[in-house]
Order: sequence, then C-alpha cells, then structure tokens
Amino acid sequence: MNTTILLFLLQDGITNGAIYALLGLALVLVFAVTRIILIPQGEFITFGALTYASLSAGQMPGTIKLAVAMGVVAFAFDLFTFRKALDARRVLRSIAVNIVFPLAIWGVMWALGGRPGNIALNIALSLLIVAAIGLYLYRIAFQPIAHTSVLVLLIASVGCHLALQGFGLVFFGAEGQRGPAISSDAITIGALRFTGQSIAVYGITIALIVGLWLFFGYTLYGKALRATAVNRLGARLVGIRTSLSGQIAFLLASVIGAISGILIVPITTLYYDTGFLIGLKGFIAAIIGGLVSYPLTAAAAILVGCVEAFSSFYASNYKEVIVFTLILPVLVLRSLAAPAVEEEKD
Repeated sequence: MNTTILLFLLQDGITNGAIYALLGLALVLVFAVTRIILIPQGEFITFGALTYASLSAGQMPGTIKLAVAMGVVAFAFDLFTFRKALDARRVLRSIAVNIVFPLAIWGVMWALGGRPGNIALNIALSLLIVAAIGLYLYRIAFQPIAHTSVLVLLIASVGCHLALQGFGLVFFGAEGQRGPAISSDAITIGALRFTGQSIAVYGITIALIVGLWLFFGYTLYGKALRATAVNRLGARLVGIRTSLSGQIAFLLASVIGAISGILIVPITTLYYDTGFLIGLKGFIAAIIGGLVSYPLTAAAAILVGCVEAFSSFYASNYKEVIVFTLILPVLVLRSLAAPAVEEEKD
C-alpha cells in the first residue's frame, strides 16, 4: 500500500463514517429519551433515499400513501385518547398534524403532475414525508406502550422494522435505485479528488451536529429532551410531557435518517432493505458510545467507517464480519465492568 491508496481509503472511511455518525447520534437520542432501540432507523434511510430517487424520476412514491394512512390511524388513536374529555383545540391540533399535514404534502406532489421538480424541492418533500412517518410511527406503535420494559419496546421495534421493510418492497420493488447528486462539481487537492456529493456529506454532517448541539443547549424543547433523558419520572413531575419528548425524538431521528439516505443514494445503489445494514453500522457506533455519549458515538462512527474502508481493501469478502466484530470487545468490557446482580429466588 502506498500513500495515495492510504489517503483514498481514509477519505472513503471518513465519508462513510460521517453517515454512520448521523445514524449513531439519532439512535442515542431516541434511546436516551424513550428507551427504544430504534431498529426501524434503517427504514428511514431507505424511505428517504428511494422517495428522493422516485421524485427525481417524476414518479409518485408510495411512501406518501403510507404517511396519509398512518396519519389517519394516529388521528383515530388521538380521538380514543380524548374520548373522556373532548377539547376542540386538541382535536383541531390533531387534525392539523395527522390529516392536513400529509394531505398537503400529497397535494404538492399531485400539483407537480409527475414532473420531476428541482433537487431542493425533491429533498424537502422527501424529508417531510419521512418525518411524518416517523412521527406517526411513535404515536401508533410506541406511545401507547411507552412505560413498559425495554424488552417489550425492543420487540415492538423489531415488528415495526419488519412491517416497514415489507412496505418498502411493495412501494419500490426489488430493483435498486439511484438519485441525482446534490452537486456535480469537484475539486482536486493533491492526489485526492473531492466530489460535490462528498463535500455535501461532510458539510451537512457538521451542520447537523452543530445544530443538535445548539438545539439541546439553547432551546426549551432541547432542554426538555435532555431532562427526559436524565430522569423520565422527574421530567413528568416538573410538567414536561414525555409523550411530546418522544415525538420530537422520533421526528429528529426520522429526519436524520432521511438526510443520510439522500446523501448516500447518489453514491451507491440502494434497495428496499439496504438501510437495515447501514443502520446496523450506526448502531455499532452507538453501542461503543454506550448509547449515552454523543461525542464518543461520533468518534466511534469514524472508526467504523475507516475499518470498513480498509477491510474492503485487504479482505473484501469479510468486510462486514470485521466491522461487526468491533462490537464484541466493547460488550465484553462492559459486561466485566458491570456490577454483579444476584438472581432473584422464588
């Protein structure tokens, strides 16, 4: 291996690691606030990427129909919750969020008449659709069981993953798709060539990390999420709506997943089930970060990306095995550091 190949591998690893960092941060955010290991994060990637690719090709993506259907179900859940004390303001708010919002997106897409819009419009529509799906997913599948054990939430998460993956196959078929790049420009620095898409990956990743830092540090909702993550019961006692915190967490996670997919789809062909494998690599970074540390998760994601790049060069057949093996020493160390707990006797 010469210096040029080393630099190329590092560039590829950092690019992939930036994507995994976004996914890892989303997983840590959702788990800290809701105790849910968000396995459907991979489907947010797939839906964002393939919705963007479909819109760019002038097609009507099936995800908008899913968003409308889930919105109707979420509205029915709200009505059932409000049945004992109907409040006009709460009902109108539910109608606006669950019915009007997805129908408005569908109306914009119908107005386009199957014509591919510009890249910015396609990205915005894709993000709105996936954000709606993420918001309704929490309302339908997780909010009613928010106070159950982590194991029950994990089982529900697996069920949501399988259901959404099936919808992905129905909407997009078994064939892969690619979307247009955000920018076709490129610059050359020494032996390295940076495309506009790779620069967009770095820039958007940094912008999202800074945006999340500002959101959690300086906004009321961000501080409410932090309080819920630290002490869920204490947050409820001081008046923080933990259900709203969960909705915001899922909303952010779905948007981050969709952005990740849109950044990936011009680089490689994505299929309806590709997002699951990509999401697992973000999950490895989140596990290394202990599902609590954002900086450690971001650093671990860069490590995962670099290990993947070098594994592709030296042992491409075992690339995935090598990457997923990174989780083993972390789990062993955490099990050794965990205090011993005696089994309860009957």
